[in-house]
Amino acid sequence: KDEPLLEISTDKVDAEVPSPGAGTLIEIRVQEGETVAVGSTVAVVGTSGAVSKSSSKPVDRPMIAEQKTSSVPSPALPSVPMPVRVSNGNSSADIDSLRRSKSSPLVRNIAKEHGIDINRIPGSGLSGRVTKKDIMTFIETGAALRPQDLLPKSKSSLSFAAPAAIEGDRVEPMSVMRKKIAEHMTHSKQTSAHVTSVYEIDMTRVAKFRSQHQAAFQAQHGTKLTFMPFIFEAVTRGLRHFPIINSQVQGDKIVFKGDVNIGMAVALDWGLIVPVIKQADKLSLSALAKTANDLADRSRTKRLSPADVQDGTFTITNPGVFGGLYGTPIINQPQVAIMCIGTIEKRPKVLTLSNGEDVIAIRQMAYFALTYDHRVVDGADAEKFLSFVKDYLENNDFSI
Repeated sequence: KDEPLLEISTDKVDAEVPSPGAGTLIEIRVQEGETVAVGSTVAVVGTSGAVSKSSSKPVDRPMIAEQKTSSVPSPALPSVPMPVRVSNGNSSADIDSLRRSKSSPLVRNIAKEHGIDINRIPGSGLSGRVTKKDIMTFIETGAALRPQDLLPKSKSSLSFAAPAAIEGDRVEPMSVMRKKIAEHMTHSKQTSAHVTSVYEIDMTRVAKFRSQHQAAFQAQHGTKLTFMPFIFEAVTRGLRHFPIINSQVQGDKIVFKGDVNIGMAVALDWGLIVPVIKQADKLSLSALAKTANDLADRSRTKRLSPADVQDGTFTITNPGVFGGLYGTPIINQPQVAIMCIGTIEKRPKVLTLSNGEDVIAIRQMAYFALTYDHRVVDGADAEKFLSFVKDYLENNDFSI
């Protein structure tokens, strides 16, 4: 019980699913890369002999694992079709039908992307099923080429042709998450009129407060105090003052969101994920820190649920942890703005004293870049929002 059993990939999250009960994995009904309907039995966990030879129905309660790939309500999905049986005559039509129906969606997508007739590939899988290894070998050996592929292309088609793989190249299909990220980013660039404004913010006051309280915070709450909770607090206050930054576009209407739900981009080895701090404007500084750290930890260990990555109204990305000065990120649709935090580092800064004298001081500085949708967010609104965030971080008296 609770041992990792399988992983589920949706358009928003990769999740590791633990076994709901003790026992042995005695039957696998869905292969890697396949897409299954809600309510499908994907595996059976139980004791030896729990599945009788005369019936495929499990004696123990089967483990059901499925995630919706969209937060938008959808009609009931059809049940998974039964495998196509090959007739005794082993006719070519029956075998082709079997390969089409039993090859996984991943294999069929690869075939579609490369313009390959899957029936041309000898399948090494169960009952002649074409596996991912089969189709990748077929592509890499050049067997996928047809005579018409060698004919001269028009100039326009050549300009968009992908370069052929050469010796030393490694070819692998995109993961479900990477495909969805690609689609989402391309859709956003085609949808929103992206504009970016950049402010330099003095984080010295925040840095001193954090330095004074981080040890006590760790001891009291069992988690670290980073710069991000301070930024989250400043941003949530700014979104309440400038609700257009916390809005969404629906056709020719602007929807001003009632909740302030902050998405925080988390970089993973296998992609990028954006868990959401729900109703962030109602959380204290300490609650923001604990919630953010918990979401980040669960992101890296694949323990997020689909609900954890839904309903965001504004996104913050922090490439500064890698040393980046600033960036111009792509808006996370259907939101209208995203903030990029650059590295926080010591820089010389000209300060004006109360007597009017100018001095050069060493300060903790960072660049904050706001990318916004110019269809609904005017430059003045974006500048006022950034100015508010700057003033809050530079002059606010924080409390834990």
